[in-house]
Amino acid sequence: MIQDSAELVRLAKQVMVEQGLEPEFPHDALKQIQEIQQPAEPPGESQDLTSLLWCSIDNEDSRDLDQLTYAQKGANGKITIWVAVANVESLVSKNSPIDNHAITNTTSVYTPAKVFPMLPENLSTNLTSLNEKEDRLALVIQIELTAEGETETSSIFQARVHNYAQLAYPTTGGWLERRNPIPDKIKQVPGLEQALLCQHEAAQLLKSRRNQLGSLTLESPQAEVRIQNKEVIFNMQEHQAAHQLIEEFMIAANCAMAHTMRQAQVPFLNRVVRVPRYWDKIVKLAATYGEELPYQPNANALNEFLMKRKMQDPETFPDLSLTVIKLLGRGEYIVEKFDAAPTGHFGLALSDYTHATAPNRRFPDLIAQRQYIAHLQGKKCAYSVEELQILAQHCTTQEDAAMKVERHMNKSAAAMVLANQIGSTFKGIIAGSTDKGTWVRIFHPPVEGRLITGFRRFDVGDKVTVKLAFVDIPKGYIDFVT
Repeated sequence: MIQDSAELVRLAKQVMVEQGLEPEFPHDALKQIQEIQQPAEPPGESQDLTSLLWCSIDNEDSRDLDQLTYAQKGANGKITIWVAVANVESLVSKNSPIDNHAITNTTSVYTPAKVFPMLPENLSTNLTSLNEKEDRLALVIQIELTAEGETETSSIFQARVHNYAQLAYPTTGGWLERRNPIPDKIKQVPGLEQALLCQHEAAQLLKSRRNQLGSLTLESPQAEVRIQNKEVIFNMQEHQAAHQLIEEFMIAANCAMAHTMRQAQVPFLNRVVRVPRYWDKIVKLAATYGEELPYQPNANALNEFLMKRKMQDPETFPDLSLTVIKLLGRGEYIVEKFDAAPTGHFGLALSDYTHATAPNRRFPDLIAQRQYIAHLQGKKCAYSVEELQILAQHCTTQEDAAMKVERHMNKSAAAMVLANQIGSTFKGIIAGSTDKGTWVRIFHPPVEGRLITGFRRFDVGDKVTVKLAFVDIPKGYIDFVT
């Protein structure tokens, strides 16, 4: 039986290999990283924006900092927002050994006992990370917002930036929501408090605008699982104002990048969520709550239903959200012709959307960065349309593989915690029902498993008391009975 984090790391490596991922950096990539000693030097045409009060907001233990943000209100009352993205392209050249490993996995893989980074840590957590109190070269996306939260103008350029404060979601969000005092790190930087309040105001404008367009209100109930001091820690992180701030700024930045590249006819990877094939099942799901949705897919109507359910029953809303997310279908990467109608992102109610704000941990973002910087410098595109079409499918496939590894390892870690509690009873909620089975999420610890008896009499959202019947740590199986 697996009993410690070292065994979980070995299992994670095994599962990664089974899913077609590389858990270790090859020798030539390790040799290349030894030759990279300094952060990238800004090119001559880059701007110096180190005077802006940039900050990062991320998880408390994050070390690979991909973005900084800033906002400022002008004399006309309009808000300008800035997103600085780590400039990875400057240190990782296409087809180099490090790049070849990155293109194999296409993403960092986060498991409870170990993070398997897409890039060597001396890059992703150091030389290309936008670390606190450091100057770094970044690709900056500047967006002028109207009073209604629409993008009026945008520009994208290279600049030197400085991270004045590495902030965390819980403390920053609690302060923005006026539940907690202002964090010391914010107080220590004159002017940062006002800049963050301006960012918060801009995020509310952006969210309101997207809601008007039919962007879906969804939450995930899945816990972050990690090993800390040889113990498995489950963290059901509350989604609050700081998360929303970063989400809205990243969505705006990714839209600006997609729009700019389409206008310049630079081919790029569109991130899409197609019109749902299982809309009829979403209609039936809403009917179980006494709500009627149109027979044709309609994002505005679906969002009205979701917001109503969130108000009426916030405790079970995350599980309803997860069911809807599964029925919507997964996101994917595609390449579209410039003169074709865009496929769009159904969940975000956006026509053009790409991934460009996390190049330390996601390869599609590095592709976008290389494509745009080549355009900025008047050079030939880094990737042809034919190359992008192959990469679009590959990145979609590897993203799915990484998610399978992460789900498997989260369940294995949870099974390890529950292994000595066979026969114990737990309170929970029916989280999902498919042809493959019925799933229950217990509340303490927040773990999901399969319900193997008595499931026919329950519907999604029903609260239940279940008994733990069986666990298999290597396979990540957790089975309950009623």
